[in-house]
Amino acid sequence: MRRNIVHVGSGQLTYEIREIVEVANELAEFGVDITWENIGDPVAKGESIPSWIKEIIADLVSRDNTYGYVATRGVSKTQQFLADCVNQRGGTQITRDDIVFFNGLGDAVAKIFGFLKREARVIGPSPAYSTHSSAEAAHSGYKHLTYELDPKNGWIPDLEDMENKVKYNDAIAGILIINPDNPTGAVYSRDVLEKIVDIARRHRLFVICDEIYSHIVYDDTATVHLSEVIGEVPGMALRGISKEYPWPGGRCGWIEVYNQNSYPMFRQYIQSIVNAKMLEVCSTSLPQHSIPLVMGHPNYKGHLKTRREMFSQRADEAYQALQNIKGISVIKPKGAFYMSVLFDDGALNNLQSLPIEDDRIRRYTEGKVDNVEVDKRFVYYLLAATGICVVPLTGFCCTRKGFRITLLETDDTKRHWTFKTVAESIQGYLDSH
Repeated sequence: MRRNIVHVGSGQLTYEIREIVEVANELAEFGVDITWENIGDPVAKGESIPSWIKEIIADLVSRDNTYGYVATRGVSKTQQFLADCVNQRGGTQITRDDIVFFNGLGDAVAKIFGFLKREARVIGPSPAYSTHSSAEAAHSGYKHLTYELDPKNGWIPDLEDMENKVKYNDAIAGILIINPDNPTGAVYSRDVLEKIVDIARRHRLFVICDEIYSHIVYDDTATVHLSEVIGEVPGMALRGISKEYPWPGGRCGWIEVYNQNSYPMFRQYIQSIVNAKMLEVCSTSLPQHSIPLVMGHPNYKGHLKTRREMFSQRADEAYQALQNIKGISVIKPKGAFYMSVLFDDGALNNLQSLPIEDDRIRRYTEGKVDNVEVDKRFVYYLLAATGICVVPLTGFCCTRKGFRITLLETDDTKRHWTFKTVAESIQGYLDSH
């Protein structure tokens, strides 16, 4: 072609969580029975939607108005409901115009970074959730800038590392937080969040907080929302229904914008995101109509409580299965529905393997593990030998070696088998060389 049509950041668009599916599907053609532990879809792992939620949605489907366009920012009644929820927390107050809907948070993230000036960078956590890290890197054309999450401190952000990177890189315009965190399951205290906001305040940055898992916390942990600590600093929280109802296929997420009217440049930036949404007319209407009816229903608090207890029990199961294995460290998650397993430094090498009886599968796997990160090598062998599909930690914009597993399997027998098999496989792999 006479012109180069490829975006400068195209090479940064990677998503290991989905990319490993291609390898798993190829192994399935060899006859491997795949256990999907790579993606956070509760419905795919067997969770049933409560009948009262289905009844609300079924009723909405029967109404003609749910088939039409809605306002670009969202259904006004739903915007007001969510703004009221924010204001009841007692922190920074917002109006319904500070609520903007998207077709899932993937859509929101694409626009948040896509309409940011290319030279303006947002620093995020490492390990990082791939949607954020890839979008930020793609918008700039460079690798994502990160601060460290400290596994020796429960995967809490290393605030000194964050401060130094912000201080000595004036290209950084914003700080990204994921709380509760994916992939580690960490939940940040008020003190930690206040210190992050203070860094943003002193260096004149904005803050983005992904709060998609805000109502999935356990072990007496509570989520402190960004709105409660942000004060006068500009920022936004990202929310959605995919993990809570759960309704991931509904593709319904929104942002809560804070203090945009206090900062003309930030207000102009938010308006550019809204204008981009305007070109699409609006986001999908039906899920938006459901939010006040579902989240405002008398059963909703009990629904969240039941799920929190369920994931707390599964976190205990996963932690107990893996905690005593030499060569790894695990921190029991306090929120979301993932656990990250970290290999000790030097525990992995390029000679280790797991036994694979089928010669075709063994040869295929040996061909896949050339020139890959050592944790990805383990993940491929685990997949080929057992069918269990997890995600390497290096796939989360991270130099540490490990993997993420979910807490989503609803079949008790299958879940116990999965954790037990992973534990045995780690030991066997580490002992192989």
